[in-house]
Amino acid sequence: MKTLLKPFFKTLFLAALSVAPAVWAADPKPATPTSSSAQCPTLLRHTVERLQDEKPQNLCQYAGQVVVVVNTASYCGFTPQYKSLEALYDKYKDKGLVVLGFPSNDFSQEPGNNQKIADFCENTYGVKFPMFSKTTVRGSDASPLFKQLTQATDTAPKWNFYKYLVSRDGKQVKSYNSTTDPMDKAFLAEVEKQLSTRVN
Repeated sequence: MKTLLKPFFKTLFLAALSVAPAVWAADPKPATPTSSSAQCPTLLRHTVERLQDEKPQNLCQYAGQVVVVVNTASYCGFTPQYKSLEALYDKYKDKGLVVLGFPSNDFSQEPGNNQKIADFCENTYGVKFPMFSKTTVRGSDASPLFKQLTQATDTAPKWNFYKYLVSRDGKQVKSYNSTTDPMDKAFLAEVEKQLSTRVN
């Protein structure tokens, strides 16, 4: 009996192998996560121009990260904070933090054009964090992003290097005065707190 069953099971096994690949091929592939406006916080649904070449950039590319938004200027007493902002970015970029810089002449301390500003940032402070073209950050002409930041915190930038810290989900925004250095211990503590929070 055993001798008779062996050829039968062997035939059955080979038949199963011949069918299996077709079955596996029919199985649907796991869905690949895609970026969509539904996954991007309202606060980041803006397109702005990159400082270096004025190419449009969708801020949704930073969705899920902790974001520091700062209005900058080349001829301000706080301009050396570029160095601290770069140090902050370098320290936490691999953990999910990004610094977004927006040069502004709202306080009459950023007269240059985009190319001059880009050259200054790179040559003087070695800025590597994303920088965007010259922007109005307060008043009726403020960019949509800064209007939303102002609405979220009830405060518009009061001077250059005013900072907004945005949570990963874009729902929490805190503002910080120009006098707060990006490497200040209290500021870093809040940054680390936000970095430790994951988006569901």
